[in-house]
Amino acid sequence: MLTVTSYANRTSTLDGKQFFSLELTSDDPEIVLSANGRYYITTKKCYMSATFPEAVCKGMLGKQLPGTISKVECEPYEFVIPDTGEVITRNHRYEFLPVVANV
Repeated sequence: MLTVTSYANRTSTLDGKQFFSLELTSDDPEIVLSANGRYYITTKKCYMSATFPEAVCKGMLGKQLPGTISKVECEPYEFVIPDTGEVITRNHRYEFLPVVANV
């Protein structure tokens, strides 16, 4: 399961229109070994575009959605680690994968 933990106002790079996206956070924590040899605990997060107005996005906070977050390869891009300000190059992103019911 994934939990809606936040939302953000975004601007489309195609047409400049504004929209909201929901931040989804995995309920399964992971233990990770950092580059400096120390362990830390984290969860996977991703954003999913929404057609909802801001009031509905606020109401979605805390709701759970069935699905997982998958690591997907992509073109390399620069990413700033929020806690340290360090700029790194990534070649992956995290994507929402819904649970598909068998019919």
